[in-house]
Amino acid sequence: MKAGFISLGCSKNLVDTEVMLGILQEHGVEITSNPKEADILIVNTCAFISSAKEESITTILNMAEYKETGRCKSLIVAGCLGQRYGQELLDELPEADAIIGTGAWSRIMEAVEATRKGQRVILAGEDKSLYDEKTPRITTTPSYTAYVKIAEGCNNRCAFCAIPFIRGKYRSRSIEDIAAEVRHLTEKGVREIILISQDSTEYGRDFAKGEPQLARLLKELVKIEGVHWIRTLYCYPKYFTDELIDTIATEPKICNYVDIPLQHAHDAVLKAMRRPDTQEDMRRLIEKLRARIPGVTIRSTLLVGFPGETDAQYHTLRNFLEEMRFDKVGVFTYSREEGTAAYDMKSQVPEDVMQERYHDLMSLQSKISEEVNQSLEGKELTVLIEGRDEEQRAIAIGRSEREAPDVDGAVYVEGDEASKPGDFVRVRVLQGFTYDVVGEPLGEATK
Repeated sequence: MKAGFISLGCSKNLVDTEVMLGILQEHGVEITSNPKEADILIVNTCAFISSAKEESITTILNMAEYKETGRCKSLIVAGCLGQRYGQELLDELPEADAIIGTGAWSRIMEAVEATRKGQRVILAGEDKSLYDEKTPRITTTPSYTAYVKIAEGCNNRCAFCAIPFIRGKYRSRSIEDIAAEVRHLTEKGVREIILISQDSTEYGRDFAKGEPQLARLLKELVKIEGVHWIRTLYCYPKYFTDELIDTIATEPKICNYVDIPLQHAHDAVLKAMRRPDTQEDMRRLIEKLRARIPGVTIRSTLLVGFPGETDAQYHTLRNFLEEMRFDKVGVFTYSREEGTAAYDMKSQVPEDVMQERYHDLMSLQSKISEEVNQSLEGKELTVLIEGRDEEQRAIAIGRSEREAPDVDGAVYVEGDEASKPGDFVRVRVLQGFTYDVVGEPLGEATK
């Protein structure tokens, strides 16, 4: 019996996919990357915003075609879409044979066995599960990089976001369990560990009487032999403590890369979004980061078109972005999601206005990013090599600690014919562009 997987959405979803792959393999199911060969096809879906839901539905329907053109007998819909819509999804998608919610990944074999008997089932409900270091897992990332989910769920109730009622309340894994998983990964050759959760700076508050524990976790992980880089994604401002800043600044293995989703900069919009921060809070945090972590790379995420956002409020955000000069920024337009507090808010911003603001903000950030990358010219970076240019094999492609996989640009290393994926090399930057930089090799990097 062969199973094929398609994983959509964020890196947190990818870890769920990898765990389900591990469980299937442990039960003797062969994993294939060719959907034509698969007896079972599983689509791990995203339901964060409208475009993600549309992609999920399109992918499900595309995979359903293999019931006619391939060997597929069971099509299983897993993840956020199944958790959010359950019976409605099963009723409206006759192509789907089973629905698995975000908390039912451990029951993947139950779904497989039911569908092979001709049953259509839903395995969803309140999500209380957490994988641990003993849970089978097949990593699908390159051999030198792995994501580690440190917590599940979210306690924030942002007015625009459906994640809390899809993923449930925030639940942290223990420091000991995470450290054990990281040790297992490094023994397999992983050198870059990327810590993820919905709100990573809240890590540990549920088991430490409200005190955030991310700094303590990082101090344990840097002790593990074999770890070269540790980076943490999705660090919301509220619990970004001075201890955490100092830990990043003083531990060489921790990338000087901070991902802070800020969403907006106008206090009235932030309040309507149910965000706990003010623009002044954000300014103080950014000033601290830049003062205490020399050369820190700051990435943020911004949202335009939230209901009621006026031209003046948008320009406050634009001015803030121009002043802060973040290294990297992702911009999104507001997506009206049923069940969220913002769904019924008055003064929904027209789509054309949202698009205009989106393109304006992206244009501004492109200019800033290019100037930031040009300022790197002549400087040296340590680069993790990931591959080669297909047309010019003497150009190696990689990432420095300034770039996270999938969301940021790359470093192109000219005249590097020797390095292999997973190698760390020193590179002098020759040219900076909007998203990428070009450099020359200086030799193998030392720790």
